[in-house]
Amino acid sequence: MSYNEADYENAVIDLFKNELNYDYVYGPNIERDFTSPLYEDMLDESLRRINKAAPYDAIQDALFKLRNFENGELVQKNALFMDYLQNGVPVRYTEKGEERSMIIYLVDYQNFENNSFIVANQWTFIENSNKRPDVILFLNGLPVVLVELKSPSREETDASEAYLQLRNYMHEIPSMFIYNAILVMSDQLVSKAGTITSGEDRFMEWKTTDGSYENTQFAQFDTFFEGIFQKERFLDIIKNFICFSNDGKKELKILAGYHQYFAVRKAIESTKRASVTDGRGGVFWHTQGSGKSLSMVFYAHLLQVALESPTIVVLTDRNDLDDQLYGQFAKCKDFLRQEPVHAESREHLKTWLGGRKANGIIFTTMQKFEESFDCLSERRNIVVMADEAHRGQYGLSERVKYTTNEQGEEIAKLVVGTARVIRNSLPNATYIGFTGTPIAKEDRNTREVFGDYIDIYDMTQAVEDGATRPVYYESRVVKLKLDPAIIKLIDQEYDIMATQADAGVIEQSKHELGRMEAILGNDATINSLVTDIIDHYENNRADLLTGKAMIVAYSRSIAMKIYNKLLELRPQWKAEDKVAVVMTSSNKDPEEWREIIGNKTHKNELAVQFKDNSSNLKIAIVVDMWLTGFDVPSLATMYVYKPMNGHNLMQAIARVNRVFRDKEGGLVVDYVGIASALKRAMNDYTVRDKTRYGDPDISKVAYPKFLEKLQICRDFFYEYDYQRFMDGTDLERAKTISGGVNFIIAPSRQEDKEDFVKESLMLHQALSLCSSLVEESLRIEAQFFESVRVLLLRLSNQGGGKKISLPEMNARINELLKHSIKSDGVINLFSDIHEEFSLFDPKFLEEVAKMKEKNLAVELLKKLIAEQIQVYRRTNVVKSEKFSEIIQRSMNAYLNGMLTNEQVIAELMKLAKEISDASKEGKELGLTADELAFYDALTKPEAVKDFYENAELIAITKELTETLRKNRTIDWQKKDFARARMRMMIKKLLKQHKYPPEGMEDAVQTVMLQCELWADNAEVSK
Repeated sequence: MSYNEADYENAVIDLFKNELNYDYVYGPNIERDFTSPLYEDMLDESLRRINKAAPYDAIQDALFKLRNFENGELVQKNALFMDYLQNGVPVRYTEKGEERSMIIYLVDYQNFENNSFIVANQWTFIENSNKRPDVILFLNGLPVVLVELKSPSREETDASEAYLQLRNYMHEIPSMFIYNAILVMSDQLVSKAGTITSGEDRFMEWKTTDGSYENTQFAQFDTFFEGIFQKERFLDIIKNFICFSNDGKKELKILAGYHQYFAVRKAIESTKRASVTDGRGGVFWHTQGSGKSLSMVFYAHLLQVALESPTIVVLTDRNDLDDQLYGQFAKCKDFLRQEPVHAESREHLKTWLGGRKANGIIFTTMQKFEESFDCLSERRNIVVMADEAHRGQYGLSERVKYTTNEQGEEIAKLVVGTARVIRNSLPNATYIGFTGTPIAKEDRNTREVFGDYIDIYDMTQAVEDGATRPVYYESRVVKLKLDPAIIKLIDQEYDIMATQADAGVIEQSKHELGRMEAILGNDATINSLVTDIIDHYENNRADLLTGKAMIVAYSRSIAMKIYNKLLELRPQWKAEDKVAVVMTSSNKDPEEWREIIGNKTHKNELAVQFKDNSSNLKIAIVVDMWLTGFDVPSLATMYVYKPMNGHNLMQAIARVNRVFRDKEGGLVVDYVGIASALKRAMNDYTVRDKTRYGDPDISKVAYPKFLEKLQICRDFFYEYDYQRFMDGTDLERAKTISGGVNFIIAPSRQEDKEDFVKESLMLHQALSLCSSLVEESLRIEAQFFESVRVLLLRLSNQGGGKKISLPEMNARINELLKHSIKSDGVINLFSDIHEEFSLFDPKFLEEVAKMKEKNLAVELLKKLIAEQIQVYRRTNVVKSEKFSEIIQRSMNAYLNGMLTNEQVIAELMKLAKEISDASKEGKELGLTADELAFYDALTKPEAVKDFYENAELIAITKELTETLRKNRTIDWQKKDFARARMRMMIKKLLKQHKYPPEGMEDAVQTVMLQCELWADNAEVSK
C-alpha cells in the first residue's frame, strides 16, 4: 500500500494532538465565513479570557484593528500584526463619557495554558481564488503557522515544491499571510521553517529539542515539529525570536535558527548568574556567517525582561565594525523597542551613562576607553557586549612600550591593558563576549575578562545545517615566480604575526615590513599578479553566480597599483564600472587617489552596489575595510595578496562562506602563501572542524570529487556516444545534447535519470570550484553532462516552476557553452523546430512527431498537453477530466512497456488533435468557450441527449450562462450566502426545464461543479 501526502498529513496532525497536546479541528465541520482567515469564535473567546478586566468596547476595538489593516504591502501589514502579537494591541474606548486607552493582549505569555492551541486541516479560505492549505496552526484563533506538506513517496515532489506552493498562496490568498508568524514546508525527509520574506535558501531545519548538537545530522520530522511547536517554546519563539530588519528600502522578517535560539537562551542564563557573582558572562562562539549579529540582537531584546531593563554597552575594536553592528541593531529598533546610540566621545559616553538609571543601548569602540582611566559608571545593571572578544587588545596586565621622545631618546612607557582599562571604567558591569572565531588556547586574558564558552556552533555544524558554505583554497603563488629569498621574507612576516607580537618585536620588524612593501609592490610582480588574476577570473569565476570577487591587497599603495594595472589591461572595465577600490583615505594621499577612493558617502554607495547582484560592480579591491562584518552572499571568490593569520585570516576568508542559491562554496585564491597560516589558525577550532576543513585545498578536495563524479556520469552514458559534443560543429553538438536527453529519459532508465540529475549537479558544483585545475577536454565533457541536466530540469519544470519554452532552453544551453567551450556559434537544440510553437499548430505537431529523438518527443508532447489540460481545469470540468484520463492511461502503458515510443506519440498526437478540435466544437454549435463548458456539463451523461432536442440543450446552456453572469457579484466569493443563493438559482432554472431526466440526479452535481469553477475563475463583467 502506498504512503501518500494525506497519510503524512494525518501523521503530522497525530503528532500535534498526541505529543504536543494541541486541540484538533477539521475545517469542513466548522461553520464560519470562508472569506475570513481568522477562527473568529475562538479569537473572540480567547481575547475575553486573556483580558478579563477589559471592557467590551476595548475588546471590540482590538477585533476591529485585527480585521482591518490599512492598505499597504503585505510585509508592512504583517509587521504591524507581529507587533500586536508580541506586544499587544493599543485600543481606545469610552467609559463614563471619558476616552481611555489600554493594551489588549493577543497571547498570555506568562501562562501558556491560558492560550488556545489548535491544529486544523482542510481549512478552506477564499480570496483571489479558493485555497485549502494542508495544515494551519491557530493560536487563540489567529492562523500564525501555515504548513505545506508534500508526499514523501512521490519522486517529482519535494520540499522545494512546497516552497513554490507557499509563494503561490501568498498571491492567491494574501490576507492569510497578514497573520502569519512562521511558514513550514516538509516532505518528511526535509522539514524547514521560514517567514513570508525568506527565499528558499533561508528556510532552515530545526534539528534539536534541547539545544544539543549531538545527532543533528539525521534529525527526524518529529524533532522539527516538537523542537519548534512545544507550547512554551513556541510562545517564546513568537515573542522573542522573530524580528523585522528594516533598512528603509527593504524589510526582512527574520526567524531565529535553532542554534541561535538555544545559544541565546543559554547566554541569558549565564548573564543572570554573572550579574550577581563575578561579572563574567562567558563567550558566545558562533562561526562567521551563521548570524552572530542577529543573535546579539535577540540577546539584547531578551535582556530587557531577564535583567529588568539593564543598560547595554556594545563594544567593538574598530570604527567600521562599530558602524556595521550599529547598523544591524538600528534596523531592528522596533523589535528592540529602543533606538541604539553611537558614543561620540568618552565624555559623551560618561554623560549618557550618568543620565539614566536603566535601559538604553550605546555603541562604542575600545579606543574611547583608552582616552582616560576614570570610572564611567559604578552601576551594576550594565551589560557589556564585546564583539570579537578575543583580539590582542583585551589584555589585563600592564606592559612596557618603548618609544622615542622628541629629543630622540628611547623612553619606556607603562601601558595598561585595554581589558583592565574597561574593567576599571565599568567596575560592576557584567561582560559577555561574542566571536566568530575561537579563542586561542594560550589566550588567558579573554577568559579572565569574559569566562568560558557558553555555546559553540562550529564550521562543521554551520555547513551541515546550510547556515554557511565551506571555504576552499587554491594556491597560485607559483604564478608570481618569486625567488626563494622573497618567499623567505614573506614567511618571516607570518612568524612575526604568529608571535602575537608585542610592541618591541613590531618595532624591530618595521624595517622588514618596509622591504615587504617594496617587494610585493614591485612593478613586474604586480604585472604577473594582475595578469594571472584576470586569466583566472575570466576563465573560471566571472560567469559563476553573479561574478562578484574581492582582491585583498597588502597595502593602500599596492591596492592602487592593482587597480591601475587592471584598467590598463582591461580599459573597458572602467566604462563598465566593473572594478572599485574600497579603503580608508588619508590627508597625505596623492590627488589622483582621492577621486578613486572617494568620501564616506561614496564608499557607502559602493557597498550598496557590491551587494546588488545585478549591478555592474563585480570586483572590489580592499586592504582592511570589508574584511569583517561585510556580507555579500553571492561573493564566491577572494584573491589574497596580503599575509594574514589567526582570527584576522579566518574572518577575512569568511566573506565567501555565505549561503546563496546553489553556491557550492567560496574559493580563496592565494598569492602570498597563506596555507600554513590557515592550518595554524585551524588549531584552535573543534576537532571535527580540523578534520573536515583543516586542509581545504581544492587540489585535494574538489578536484578528486570532480573526477569521481565525472566517472559516475560517464557510466550512466556508457552506451551513448557523445564524442561529437567534444569535437563536432555547433549543430552536431546540439544534436548530441538532444540525443543524450533522449537516451537518458527512456522508460527503462527511469532510475538512472533521477540518479544522473543528482550526480551531474555534484559534478557541476565540484567543477565550479576547481575549473582552473581541470584540463580543457574534461571541462568540455563535464559541460555535456551539465547541458543534459539543465534540459532535463527544464523538461520536468523543476528549474524554478517555469513553463517549458524551447527558445528559453536553447538560450540557457547556449549560455553554458559560450562560457565553457568559448563557442560563439548559436546552437539550436531543436533544429527540426524553427518557429515559436503552439499545441494547436498542426505543422508544429508534425515536426515534433518527426523528431529523431522519440523519447524527447514524448516528453515534449506530454508537457504541452498537460499544460493545456491545466488551462481546461480552470474552465471546463468535463473536458479536463476526460483528457487527464486519456493522457494518464497512455503514459502508464508507455512506462509499463505496453506501448513503444512511436505508438505513444501517435496516441498523444491524437489527443492533441482532440484538444484542438474541442476548441472548435463551440463554434459549430454557436457557443462561446464559457457556454461550451456548461453544455459539456449538461450533456456529460450521453443519454441526456435522448431526452432533449439539441436546440433545447443549447437554450438551457445560454440561459444558465447569462443568469450566472448577471448575478455574479464582485464580492460573491466573500459571502457564503452568495454561493448558497447561486446554487438555489441553478436548481430552480434546471427544474423549470425539467432537468435532469429521472434516474440521472448525479448530472446536477456536474453542472454545479462547472458553475462553481466558472464563478471562481471567470473575470467579473464590467
